[in-house]
Amino acid sequence: MIIVLAQDLVVGSYNIRNNNSSDNEQGNGWDRRCPFVAQQILFYDFDFLGAQEVVHKQLEDLLQRLPQYGFVGVGRDDGKTGGEYAPIFYKKNRFKLMKSGHFWLSEQTDVPNKGWDAAYIRVCSWGQFRDLTKKKNVWVFNTHFDNVGVEARKQSALLIMSKIKALCDKEAVIFMGDLNVPQTNESYTLFADSKFLYCTYETADVRYVLNGTFNGFRASRASNVRIDHIFVSDKFKVNRFGVLTETYRTPAKDNQSGVEDFPAGLYTVDATIRTLSDHYPIMATLDYLK
Repeated sequence: MIIVLAQDLVVGSYNIRNNNSSDNEQGNGWDRRCPFVAQQILFYDFDFLGAQEVVHKQLEDLLQRLPQYGFVGVGRDDGKTGGEYAPIFYKKNRFKLMKSGHFWLSEQTDVPNKGWDAAYIRVCSWGQFRDLTKKKNVWVFNTHFDNVGVEARKQSALLIMSKIKALCDKEAVIFMGDLNVPQTNESYTLFADSKFLYCTYETADVRYVLNGTFNGFRASRASNVRIDHIFVSDKFKVNRFGVLTETYRTPAKDNQSGVEDFPAGLYTVDATIRTLSDHYPIMATLDYLK
């Protein structure tokens, strides 16, 4: 008997780690990681993917490797291309973009600025999409909370929920992001206890969670802390939730001469185990309910 796992939507959240020189020095630079990140996105076949820490070069690199995806989002520093994006990638052949926008996580939401006690400017991207396959509308929100400001994270959660209520009426909603807080923190529980958004980890029929979501580029790090989250409205049933802990290998510097050729062309070599980002992406599979 063949069992087919079917779902209406595959959604993910992925902090891909910004492009910076210090990572290059440690062997974790974006140019090395980019092909693997793109392959991972293709393999899991996300319908929607909210990414974080994406600078403009990384956005261009991913779009070049993933031509089937469109995106919505802006750079947080200037509302154009400056600074990190929190983009939403979507399949262009399945979803029609109805409208999109963004707002800053601040007391003044319409211009780039830092809110409350935040250390950095933070933005939330959103889009309303028409699912051409299922003939339904769905709203998607994606963000990256501040890593320092406790009050900023709390107020950002309240702001996003108020925006969702104002914009989305009774249509289906997906909210995702790197909230920089674990599942025990108030900024998480504001969403989880809201009675209109539900954590996909908590409501999934099946979970595949071998680790937490932050790894710091250390494949050996073990954690039960999830700081990356996906929430959905009651228009969805959550089938599966997973933390995707794939790694890749680079040959150890002192072992380049240790490669042995076998008759079938196989080889073995000592290698360094590397993560694709300093976060593991998360994935949820959903079915429409109403």
